[in-house]
Amino acid sequence: MLDFLAPSVFGPWTGHALRVGVAPDALALLRTSIWPHERTLLLGDVRFDAAGGPAAMGAALEKLLGEQRTRGWPLTLVLADELVRLWQVTPPENGTHLADLHGAAALRFQALFGAGAADWQIQADWSATRPFLAAALPRALLGCLLEAARARRCRVVEVVPQFVAALNQSRNERRPGAWFGLVHGGVLSLAAFDGKLLAAVRTAPIPPGADRDWLEGHVAREALRVGLGRPERLQVRGPAPRSWASSAGRLKFACTLFDDKLEPLWPDVARLALSGSRA
Repeated sequence: MLDFLAPSVFGPWTGHALRVGVAPDALALLRTSIWPHERTLLLGDVRFDAAGGPAAMGAALEKLLGEQRTRGWPLTLVLADELVRLWQVTPPENGTHLADLHGAAALRFQALFGAGAADWQIQADWSATRPFLAAALPRALLGCLLEAARARRCRVVEVVPQFVAALNQSRNERRPGAWFGLVHGGVLSLAAFDGKLLAAVRTAPIPPGADRDWLEGHVAREALRVGLGRPERLQVRGPAPRSWASSAGRLKFACTLFDDKLEPLWPDVARLALSGSRA
């Protein structure tokens, strides 16, 4: 599991936890429960001026938490992928120490994004024997979010990008030969697998009217780009077009759409908050 902090936990007595979806200009606060008879609740959402940067986001989070009784509650922050950087890292030859892997991730970050990683906090699914997924979050943004949570006496137990949260959630559900996809904010992110190994993460905007033919063409092109065969199945989370689901006569690959638990009138940022939730 790739997290910026420890894996999320529920409160020891209540069986409840809080989740906040963090979008560039909006936040949503959910209460989840381990009890099957209790539904996830949307406690509140707020929009703010993205031009205000991390300070505006931190102030919005403190306001949102202040409207509820949140003191002492475990809190997970799920960040929109636009706020983070995700990339694949090939471990260096003969690199056996964690410092070697950190160095490889930082060098790859600089090559991909054109700047050093000093202002970013990097976490990864570290491995010295296979390529691994890395993520980076701006330190200024992380600091403002954690400060706001501390001000409201919340225990931040996990900070995770949306794609990573959804991918972690789907690991036990992934079928042999399947790729994973996440639809979010008009974008399709794909995790391409070579057997059991994550080979690449690819992201592309979804054009208006994208149907099953578009999906099949897109997946075929991405398979060529990463040097893999077309997957046997694509498993997708998020608000994907229903036409993407498998139907009679579709022989190129199967497509499974996972239903989410989002109430139809909830804002998109609430879907973000729910990503990766086991409740």
